[in-house]
Amino acid sequence: MIELLKQLCMLPGVSGGEDAVRAFICKVVKPYADELRVDTMGNVMAFRKGRKTPEKPVVVCAHMDEVGVIVKKITEDGMLKFGFVGGIDPRVVLGRPVRFGDTRGVVGIKAVHLTTAAERKTMPKAKELYIDIGATSKAAAASKVAPGDYGVFDSEAVEFGDGMLKAKAIDDRIGCAALIKLMEQQPPVDLWYCFTVQEETGLRGAATMAYALDPGIALVLEGTTAADLAEVTDGKAVCRVRGGVVIPFMDGATIYDAGLFELLRSACDKRGIRWQTKSRVSGGTDAGRIHKSREGVRVCALAAPVRYIHSPSSVAAKADCEAVLQAARAFLEELGGEDE
Repeated sequence: MIELLKQLCMLPGVSGGEDAVRAFICKVVKPYADELRVDTMGNVMAFRKGRKTPEKPVVVCAHMDEVGVIVKKITEDGMLKFGFVGGIDPRVVLGRPVRFGDTRGVVGIKAVHLTTAAERKTMPKAKELYIDIGATSKAAAASKVAPGDYGVFDSEAVEFGDGMLKAKAIDDRIGCAALIKLMEQQPPVDLWYCFTVQEETGLRGAATMAYALDPGIALVLEGTTAADLAEVTDGKAVCRVRGGVVIPFMDGATIYDAGLFELLRSACDKRGIRWQTKSRVSGGTDAGRIHKSREGVRVCALAAPVRYIHSPSSVAAKADCEAVLQAARAFLEELGGEDE
């Protein structure tokens, strides 16, 4: 799964521009799908017949999109003024390379010798930054990019250290990778494998997917914030890399179904899958929209803990990523009344 994850992370897929990720996913899941849909929003919904048919549909989902930048204006000297797509801390982009298709650039800022003492004590806002693509004029820049073009962090997927992976977009290509691997085996129950769009800008794809399928149960696969850094103590770490798959009971958008939360925990315990929960209520997932669809949906989630999330160099442990897949399989086995 790690090689698949690395492939997915290298694809561009900013919210609203998930085309390359969607095309890749449709190609690899088509051989396993009994039905394959792409809706108006761009969600991919693949169905595979299981050994049992539940009363209402069961959905497992992950979002395809990643955070990135969008061109707002080209200056007379050929620099790009831009905005963020999704939640990005401006501190993580300074001096970082970005890419618009085949056009590469670097995020720049006013030279330090031109700043005031007060400016050096504050974090610059996005409107004070620019992207330098090496153009000599506005016309030269406009021949390569245009307002409205999406850009992604230009970052390689690299294994390093003791079983670690560094890449952009681990949130949520880890969920997409696990979904694809899940689909390679016949599920214990009829299952919809859903790859959603625009999660980073308001859980938008999940809303239309859930309305269309009207599921009884939905499992969301995600990447979540791990702040287990030097000198971060107590609950501020949220969760820990190498601590196992994260099973949240609540976040900023959802109170997860208590029965499904217990089912996930017991399924992992029964199979010896290492798990943890979050020590701080924060963030949100597609479940925030799914659980409010129509008459309501029972929701639960599994996530890989990710350091430096929403940055060019997100970091996760390969073992935690594998645990997401293992825990998802265990959950489905329990729904189907099967043991490992």
